[in-house]
Amino acid sequence: MTTDTGQVLMSVEAEAYVEHLVKYKLRDVGSSDWSRQHEMLEKLNMQAVINASAQEDEFVKDFFISCGKFEVLIYDLLVTEVWKEKIFPALIDMDFEPKTTFPIYMVLYHEATVATLLETTMFFRESCENAEDQITDLVDYCYRKLTQLVARMQERENDDSDEEDNEITADSENKTNMEELQEQDRKLNFEICIKVLSLLRYIVDHIECLPLSVLSRVLNTHDIPILLVQLVENPPWSKRKGGKLQKFMDNKWQEVSREDSFKLTKTEGQVWLALFQLLMNQTCQQKYELNSFRKNIILKLRSYLTEVMLDQLPVLSEMQRYLEHLSMMDPPAAKKDLILEQVPEIREKILSDNDKKWKQIAKKQSKTHFNPSQSDMRAQAKRWADTYNFDMMENLLSEPPKCAVCGNEASKRCSRCQNEWYCRRECQVSHWAKHKKACNLLVESLVKDQSESKVVQQT
Repeated sequence: MTTDTGQVLMSVEAEAYVEHLVKYKLRDVGSSDWSRQHEMLEKLNMQAVINASAQEDEFVKDFFISCGKFEVLIYDLLVTEVWKEKIFPALIDMDFEPKTTFPIYMVLYHEATVATLLETTMFFRESCENAEDQITDLVDYCYRKLTQLVARMQERENDDSDEEDNEITADSENKTNMEELQEQDRKLNFEICIKVLSLLRYIVDHIECLPLSVLSRVLNTHDIPILLVQLVENPPWSKRKGGKLQKFMDNKWQEVSREDSFKLTKTEGQVWLALFQLLMNQTCQQKYELNSFRKNIILKLRSYLTEVMLDQLPVLSEMQRYLEHLSMMDPPAAKKDLILEQVPEIREKILSDNDKKWKQIAKKQSKTHFNPSQSDMRAQAKRWADTYNFDMMENLLSEPPKCAVCGNEASKRCSRCQNEWYCRRECQVSHWAKHKKACNLLVESLVKDQSESKVVQQT
């Protein structure tokens, strides 16, 4: 619920939430206790975004630092990633058809929540320092997401029919619940990858305060500069549809006019700023093993540093001079110091602890966490209604709501539960068969809560 000031959490509530964050094992993902922690993280995420947008005291970040909870946050991100890679496919393979998709969708959405919270808080140097040894796992996570973006672009080149809009396909009405969840997971994952670009840029900005092994991992083990050049050359957040340019901005595809086509989006700006830091920072230059292959790839950036680009990011003029100088000389030898490499441990431990247990965990979760009783579903729906307070959600939205069926801009809302949006009556009618169960559940929980409140007031 929101406070009188329009915030999601008061400072004292946020501190209590952060203090009570714990690590849940893979088998507990989706449980009732896990769900309560998800709701806590969602509220913390909302409050962090509100404070950052209003340039107010960012107390959520401060509490994560003072309580030493970035380790828990990074662990939570990675255990959710493993769940999506191993358990979710196992649920699909066993032809599991849930009564309601809410619990599974919450797990899929959880990764986006934690990634956004990290993106907001890792802007600060002290947050990166507080992450300590876990920053190596976070860097590897960012690397995996970047490679997914590169792979996505390669797939698009091989498949001209790929469309990432929220358009409805001819057979979408015949999709099973799990097929719909797969589609939602695919779209969510793209949005997460875009957020990770900002997260990576903030880590890179503070790379001098991180262990040398992290710097070596970013530059030489994963070769992040080359990955970023590939994204500049083939941006997955840009495409043409019907001869018109579209860019992914504010979590949706938007048509861009010819005049605005050269304007940098936030995502593009983050990529260039990360490249600037990795190529121009003196420490990075000394540690980056710049061989002939890497040199030739990096020099491709020169063609993109136009006057229009430099007008928008004047700092890149320094990088332009560096690239011109680099083109006329042999790559300087990198300083090879003896480094005790810090290896990521969190993900590896999660994988090793649960190796060959994926089907077993999926089978058990299908009978427990994702097969709730009617009373549990009502209680969960009530908590979701409180967490995703509709008035607060509207204040956080940076774009108009979308139709649950076709994805177009929506102006009509379900009058019963106030949760789903539609662009026209036809979409609402066609969606009712699937929406009915969730709608009834939300309404029943809210009515029950109101009745209980009246009883309490009368007594």
